[in-house]
Amino acid sequence: MTLGDGSLNTIIVVEFGLYLLLMVVIGYLVSRSAKNHSEFLLGGKQLPGWALAFSERATGESAWLLLGYTGFVFATGLSAVWVAAGIATGIIFSWLFLAKRFMEEADKYQVITLPGYLAARFGKHAKIILWLSTILIFSFMMFYFGAQLAGAGKTLFAVFNIPPVMGIWLSFLVVVLLAFLGGFIAVVWTDMIQSIMMLITLVVLPIIALVKISAADLSISQALMSSGPTLDSWTGGAIGFSLGLLLFNNFAWVFGFLGGQPQLTSRFMALRSKKEARTGSIVAVSWTVLAYSGAFMIGITALTLYQGQTFADVEMILPIMIMDLFPSWIAGILLAGILAAIISTADSQLLVITSSVSEDIIHNALKLDLTQKQLVAVSRTTIVLAGIVGLVIALTSESLVFLVVSWAWAGVGGTLSPAVILTFFWRKYSGIGVIATIATGFISTVIWISTPLEEIVSSRFTTFFFAMTAGIIFSLLFPDKKVDSNDTHSSGKGTAGDKPDLEGSASANHETLVGNEETVSDPIKL
Repeated sequence: MTLGDGSLNTIIVVEFGLYLLLMVVIGYLVSRSAKNHSEFLLGGKQLPGWALAFSERATGESAWLLLGYTGFVFATGLSAVWVAAGIATGIIFSWLFLAKRFMEEADKYQVITLPGYLAARFGKHAKIILWLSTILIFSFMMFYFGAQLAGAGKTLFAVFNIPPVMGIWLSFLVVVLLAFLGGFIAVVWTDMIQSIMMLITLVVLPIIALVKISAADLSISQALMSSGPTLDSWTGGAIGFSLGLLLFNNFAWVFGFLGGQPQLTSRFMALRSKKEARTGSIVAVSWTVLAYSGAFMIGITALTLYQGQTFADVEMILPIMIMDLFPSWIAGILLAGILAAIISTADSQLLVITSSVSEDIIHNALKLDLTQKQLVAVSRTTIVLAGIVGLVIALTSESLVFLVVSWAWAGVGGTLSPAVILTFFWRKYSGIGVIATIATGFISTVIWISTPLEEIVSSRFTTFFFAMTAGIIFSLLFPDKKVDSNDTHSSGKGTAGDKPDLEGSASANHETLVGNEETVSDPIKL
């Protein structure tokens, strides 16, 4: 049984159509929960930790996990495990060591976006930080969003024989409707359902494949050896310096997970208590271990089941396995999980783009005097306009998906992750240091990916390294002024007990308490 089998198309298309309809209905039902701008963009602390964890995982793993990584394992063999190791390490670190801190900082500074937090934390330079962050996020995320729509069109064509252009339009309409109707709350609840569907696909499929391999008396180790000279090697046959580069570049995905992906950190900021953060950590770590183990085994079992066969596109190996191993009605449900991955990531990216425009620029940087209702209207307008831009990108660009996903992971995650790490864990980090981090990350990504150096060392690491180095150097050269805590209190500036003035998501006073001394940024001037 192969993709495009006409006997299956009707059942699968009907099931997929029902799935899309269900997502839109859920989005409509929960849309009534978002009454103000904060609730529309961050849920208003209404969501349980387990739902936020499922949503964060669905958002973090687009079709790249189900299609890209399974195909990568099929093509490269055992050495593909280091990609999973790097990603899993980053996910586990972020949930165990960053999630609770993000929740606490969001509550302290009354912010609802990652750029808003950095601006509030380093008030003197707030406006520059907001503008630079928005340019960074919009530049990379807009193309990342377009890549998701393009990937959806490719998948719908391969799986359901739906013309790519029609598939892109269909995905665009569903994603924009979900984000437009209920904002963050609708996205999280639909993400939760989609995350479970993805997990079922990744766990059930390799189990069934292993059963078939056992019944057919096939050998996985023999299949790996016969499929290629390096596929049975955990190091891909590399030695010495080449081995180091192989392991390092594959593991380098970890740097994008260290707090710098705003579509993921928004889930941390939406947590409502330490207990919910612990629950979310358990769910997210368990999901990660199960999903990546399953994806890795799908690629390995596919090598065994299809040894000797060639495929025009190895990224279609998972849909092929589903249609080969399951009855059509089950196949339709599992295949919908692939599109669930794309939709869950795309709608979260659209909300990140929206929050950068409506919250960080219009509300905070420009300080326009708008009511909560007007701000929600601005966000919804931004969703539609940004969605149209992404649609145009998806319809007009070629060879978009793989390159843009990797670059966006470097450009956004590799740039903002060092900003987050330094803000959380280094007391000498300064406002000028933040600006240097963002500017250096943006410029170094664009330059690095434009040269052959990208083929040697991934920009997923170099961006992180250059951005962090710049942040450290400029913080040492241009430190925020330090004053004694007693002087601070007597002068009326930066007291620890001050209530943050964050109607526009910007604090009037910020400080990091260090013994008897405080690191104080000047009041925000927006």
